Amino acid sequence: MSKIDHSLFNADEHALQHAYGDCPLCQAKLQIRSGKSGPFLGCSRYPACHFSKPLHEYQSHEVKVIDGALCPECQSPLAVKKGRFGLFIGCTNFPQCHHIEKLEQKQESLVSCPQCNTGKLHRRTNKYGKNFFACDGYPECRYLLNYPPVAKSCSACGWPIMMRKGHALVCPQKACQHKEADG
Repeated sequence: MSKIDHSLFNADEHALQHAYGDCPLCQAKLQIRSGKSGPFLGCSRYPACHFSKPLHEYQSHEVKVIDGALCPECQSPLAVKKGRFGLFIGCTNFPQCHHIEKLEQKQESLVSCPQCNTGKLHRRTNKYGKNFFACDGYPECRYLLNYPPVAKSCSACGWPIMMRKGHALVCPQKACQHKEADG
């Protein structure tokens, strides 16, 4: 005798449609659709009706509640949470309270931005988890590097910084691309 309930695999489409409910705008059936951010629930009357909602209402979960730390907005405990962009500190009273803080990370020595001469280059992470280095003067200054910057002038073109690429220093200027041994 099998322990699998085979009736679950024989459900007709009508039974599955009732599991998602009706569209609150037009009362048509909701169905799973696929988009660039993944699956979501959407109205079956699309494009006449544009209602949609995520399958998972809130995309973050708590890793650990921080003892003694209270939210400055609602006085609920704060917790370390994991979201789609990595770890952050957030209020445990979410979604009523939207207070979040950056998780303090060790700052490495900052290099001045060679384009605007006023900002510093900071390590950032894109939505895929890859690190890059961008000017903190964004959006006025959009200078960025894909490799760690080094405060050393290029001996070939004189550009004020180089970037560390493996065991070599490379000039970030596309016209130059001069390489030197790191050391």
